[in-house]
Amino acid sequence: MGLLYLRILVYPLSVMTPSLNIVSSSHLVSEHSAELSEFEFGLMVVNNAFNRWMVRCMAAAGEKDMTAMDVSLLHHVNHRGRKKKLADICFVLNIEDTHVVSYALKKLLRAGYVANEKVGKEVLFFTTPAGMMLCERYREVRERCLIGALVESGTANADIGDTAQLLRVLSGLYDQAARAGASL
Repeated sequence: MGLLYLRILVYPLSVMTPSLNIVSSSHLVSEHSAELSEFEFGLMVVNNAFNRWMVRCMAAAGEKDMTAMDVSLLHHVNHRGRKKKLADICFVLNIEDTHVVSYALKKLLRAGYVANEKVGKEVLFFTTPAGMMLCERYREVRERCLIGALVESGTANADIGDTAQLLRVLSGLYDQAARAGASL
């Protein structure tokens, strides 16, 4: 059955109704929430697809040497046209490893898409005109390739908003569980 897993084969009928779950790790399926395992598999698949999309969209926008992290950081630094501290960037994007972010920001600095300035003890990052133009070209490719496909799919924006809200809730639960796991 590969990645497919039938709940009915693992748990008695009295525990749950038979249905088909697509999971990556059947040994992690809980009788309290088989759906969470299905969600985790979907999250892995969508994460990989989203990272691939960001890299290819940026390549189509004219920059072929960026990783998904580079793309994410460029867009976040460009967000609202405000200068941002490394710690704030990591906090907002929920990235624990500041070294990864620092390395990516240095790449963006060398490429001329991001600049920085020291204010007191803090270093603030902001997009350059070249970085802003690259973000705009990315947006144009995104509108043409992704938003067009979204509209054609008939997926309701309200459903996307509900899913985004659920992801934020689950992010908090995973963060809390990570802290609990670190204390074991």
